[in-house]
Amino acid sequence: MGNMGSGHLGYYLNNECPRVEITAFADTDPEKLKRAKERLSSAATFADADELMKSGLVDAVLIAVPHYDHPTLAIRAFEHGLHVLTEKPAGVYTRQVREMNEAARKSGKCFGIMFNQRTNPIFAKAREIVGSGQLGETKRLVWIVTNWYRTQAYYDSGSWRATWNGEGGGVLLNQAPHNLDLWQWIFGMPKRVRAFCTVGKYHNVDIEDDVTIYGEYENGATATFITTTGEAPGTNRLEISGTKGKLVIEDGKLKWWKLQEDERKICAECRNGFVQPECEYEEFSAPEPDGHPEILNNFADHILEGTPLIAPGEEGLYSLSISNAAYLSSWTDTWAELPVAEDIFEEHLTKLCRDEKQTKKPRLISEPAEKLTERWRVRW
Repeated sequence: MGNMGSGHLGYYLNNECPRVEITAFADTDPEKLKRAKERLSSAATFADADELMKSGLVDAVLIAVPHYDHPTLAIRAFEHGLHVLTEKPAGVYTRQVREMNEAARKSGKCFGIMFNQRTNPIFAKAREIVGSGQLGETKRLVWIVTNWYRTQAYYDSGSWRATWNGEGGGVLLNQAPHNLDLWQWIFGMPKRVRAFCTVGKYHNVDIEDDVTIYGEYENGATATFITTTGEAPGTNRLEISGTKGKLVIEDGKLKWWKLQEDERKICAECRNGFVQPECEYEEFSAPEPDGHPEILNNFADHILEGTPLIAPGEEGLYSLSISNAAYLSSWTDTWAELPVAEDIFEEHLTKLCRDEKQTKKPRLISEPAEKLTERWRVRW
């Protein structure tokens, strides 16, 4: 019942999740349980997650805890015969997420992940255009998403933040999982990446707060992904090129340039060396939904009626594979292939955790989570 858990409770109390009933909370912090109970007195409280899981009071759990514990709690929930909806990221390293996915399959229970940005109609439209072949063969993705600005106070707001032992990473694992998920959801998974993850460039932290990733694909397409928590004002611009046109998502709009002929055909057959291929232009816009309750409602509909999941939990492996490969590339100063070399990645991560200073950061009092929903949005 930290920031995210409290935020989800807020959606429920605002009647935004009509097919869900919250019957119990679990948290190791008595004060957080007390505050949650004050907001919803009908729910039972537990200081231990396993006690909640075996209480018989719940059909499903929503996991909103530090990153390392996402797979651990999910596996235990599946063993208790419960459905699972987990916050992002799916975990810290791919091996534990693969084990979680296997537990989900064995249990036969429903498994979802809180990739709320998939509910945005603009991203869904881009995925439809690329997946249907209307953009032709993919050439390039470039995403500059530098509007995840955070101050030092943010990183000092919890003892687990900005640490390898607590979070397992920085901007890639905390802020960017939504963007990495949309990258692969729309454009597909790269075959290898070369990345530069700079530690403490703009903040007094031991994790990365500035990242550039370059990815390569089997068909020769490339992807460039740039993110940071240390630039203001930030940019959020996604551009996707194909042989039949180009998409740009920026300022809450999807802009689509459609070539009248495939560029590869024009290049090979045109006798004019300076021709500009003719194209048509379309533009789409739609209100950005608050995707958190939408994902939760879809999860309930999936359990109750078999509605397809917007964000199946197993797909959390994909974005994590990209971030794990990016870390490994940066740590080893070379290319990292996908699937990522798990043993080597875990060896480096273990060393970072072991060498990290074990001093606790001060805990600062922040605003209630229900007032911070703006930070969860991909702001344009």
